[in-house]
Amino acid sequence: MKTIIVGGVAGGASAAARLRRLDEKAEIILLERGEYISYANCGLPYYIGGEITEKDDLTLQTPQSFQSRFAVDVRVRHEAAAIDAARKVVRIRDHEKEEDYEESYDKLILSPGAEPVRPPLPGIEDKRIFTLRTIPDTYQIHEYIRKTQPKTAVVVGGGFIGLEMAENLTHAGIAVTIVEFADHVIGPIDYDMACEVHRYLRHEGIELLLGRAVKSFHPGESALAVELDNGGVLQTDMVLMSVGVRPDSALAKSAGIGTNPRGAILVDDYMRTSDENIYAVGDAVEVKHQVSAMPSYIPLAGPANKQGRIAADNICGIDSVYRGSQGSSILKLFDMTVASTGLNENSAKVAGIDYDKIQTYSASHATYYPGANNISIKTIFEKKTGRILGAQLVGFDGVDKRADVIAAAIRAGMTAYDLAELELCYAPPFSSAKDPVNMAGFAIENLITDKVRQFHWHDVEAVRKDENALLLDVRTEEEYAEGRIAGAVHIPLDSLRERLPQLDRTKTLYVHCQSGLRSYLACRILSQNGFDCLNLSGGYRFYEVVVGDCAFDGAPAHPCGIKI
Repeated sequence: MKTIIVGGVAGGASAAARLRRLDEKAEIILLERGEYISYANCGLPYYIGGEITEKDDLTLQTPQSFQSRFAVDVRVRHEAAAIDAARKVVRIRDHEKEEDYEESYDKLILSPGAEPVRPPLPGIEDKRIFTLRTIPDTYQIHEYIRKTQPKTAVVVGGGFIGLEMAENLTHAGIAVTIVEFADHVIGPIDYDMACEVHRYLRHEGIELLLGRAVKSFHPGESALAVELDNGGVLQTDMVLMSVGVRPDSALAKSAGIGTNPRGAILVDDYMRTSDENIYAVGDAVEVKHQVSAMPSYIPLAGPANKQGRIAADNICGIDSVYRGSQGSSILKLFDMTVASTGLNENSAKVAGIDYDKIQTYSASHATYYPGANNISIKTIFEKKTGRILGAQLVGFDGVDKRADVIAAAIRAGMTAYDLAELELCYAPPFSSAKDPVNMAGFAIENLITDKVRQFHWHDVEAVRKDENALLLDVRTEEEYAEGRIAGAVHIPLDSLRERLPQLDRTKTLYVHCQSGLRSYLACRILSQNGFDCLNLSGGYRFYEVVVGDCAFDGAPAHPCGIKI
């Protein structure tokens, strides 16, 4: 069996290694148009910022080491120029010799990856405008910074690479402005959770311009002018374009292989394309979302590795199926960690799922042990069953392991009841007896078993205008003095029982505390004493973060007129 693999890095290199492990006699050719077949794509920003200091640390396998270990015919600087599917032949361009040749195959695996979107804006060809996707991109940016010592940078796009670069450029002593067309950074998380990130970024000295698009670039000798769609102009020393990626599928299209409107290669559960002898993996393919079962585009390293392995299995006669991606991702942002997995609110709506959401705020480990920090968790769940659909987490310690637990729970089809019952490792330096994952399960269970009803930050303004509603603040005197929702009646939780006669039983009570826990206790007291009561999900803390963000380029669609 002769297999040609087009493209290395996560998907292609994984497929080649798996093929060799399964079949010592197979003929395997790996084509890579660049010089690197396996490198730490996700580590590139950290070389620019100085966290990674050695160039060699970015290279996971060299062509020589890969060839020695796996007996794969590795051909760097060899580009697959065309595929003749009828003849089962690839035309290859040798960039060293500047000549073409043909190579036949029994099976072909396409792993071309994705390429950065570089919109055709006026002035975008200026040499001070960069993208970051490959090792050569990294070296180019690093060398520019070393030679020119830029003082300012504009990052266009607030996704993962954009934010990682914002952090690392800051570490390099450069003042950074992020321009993001959407109303929030980090597309996989919802607007309200992103507000926590916005506040932190501003605290770290990064300027955020949300709901703004770049219109054009105007090169000057001393600076590069970035013109925005609202007429504003930013003067900067360099620009990083990070507005997303698109599938590098031109080769597949020219061979008549099926693609979707976005250009992603269509594959079945076995990673086969529309041609039974051609497989495709990685950032160039459309996948099924594991939770919603809807077609999705999720360019992540983990799924690419698994897809490469599955394609190799099937070529070797092993019935291996890819069951979909759920988009588990994590981001380090200075000292903050942001993670998400499964569906967010928008994707749950698009999928037509009857969902609900809840915000919890729990300590990363026992509060009496030094160094505890709270983790803000937003959990998306199916109303009827309590099945966990997705989660978003923002915090400073212990976010990664909670996100991984919830990701595994989603993959296993677990419900809130299961989260509540999970037996997780506990010792004071690591967790609490009631882990933040358990707390999310408890809170959802309380909702679906009608122990409490809830309302959200975006409901507050309507509540304030409702004559039949009463906002009730059950925080302490000190908390109330530091900030409050205008018009709320204040009765601390510990004096609530004795002051029940002061409350109007004809009104619905909308109760809040700082995080949502004490107000839940208040609602249990109130409901068992004949009051109609709802609890503010996430509490005043979350409410204040979200509506406070509206003072900074908030999108008009969000209720920025709420009084705090």
